[in-house]
Amino acid sequence: MFTGLIEQIGEVERVRQTDAGRELRVRASFTDLLHGESIAVNGACLTVRDFGAGWFDAAAVLTTLERTTIGDWKQGTRLNIERALRPGDRLGGHIVQGHVDCVGTVAAREQAGDALLIDLSVPASIESLLVLHGSVAIDGVSLTVNELKPGGLQLSLIEYTLRHTTLGELREGGRVHVEADVIAKHVRRLLEPYMREASALTSLTDFSLEH
Repeated sequence: MFTGLIEQIGEVERVRQTDAGRELRVRASFTDLLHGESIAVNGACLTVRDFGAGWFDAAAVLTTLERTTIGDWKQGTRLNIERALRPGDRLGGHIVQGHVDCVGTVAAREQAGDALLIDLSVPASIESLLVLHGSVAIDGVSLTVNELKPGGLQLSLIEYTLRHTTLGELREGGRVHVEADVIAKHVRRLLEPYMREASALTSLTDFSLEH
């Protein structure tokens, strides 16, 4: 589990294609990594396979590549890095699992005073999980939904976020990892049977009225 508060910006040093997916070497300054620990890389939970002074290796299987932008990463790509939450740590952001729900696309970018406004287009399947002023993780960063828009959402990025993450580098057409709030996912799942029942009753009522 993560919080969406980025610890440092890493950089891809090496990429190697394998039959199972991709192996990545990422430059990062952690000094106490452990083999097998979970680490969020642009919001995608990966496993530390090996590490050394100023670097760690991780791998993404084919399924992960299909659901993320990891297949686009190349040498020099800058990445938001966060290690897993430890018991007793402050939960300064929100509960982030590192499970990418979809890839969003930057639809617009606009400077508004001291904030950078980013409009994202997202798949329809995730729209019902977005709440005005609720939490969302974008490339691993815990953010607030500034505005809901048809087919997407708007983010308002403050100067601190721009300095400590890669989000200031986003440009129109850029792709990002989107993870909806896990609480919203569970609520939707719990309500699905009742929503289906309500939909069936509505359809039956409409049929009766028409006949």
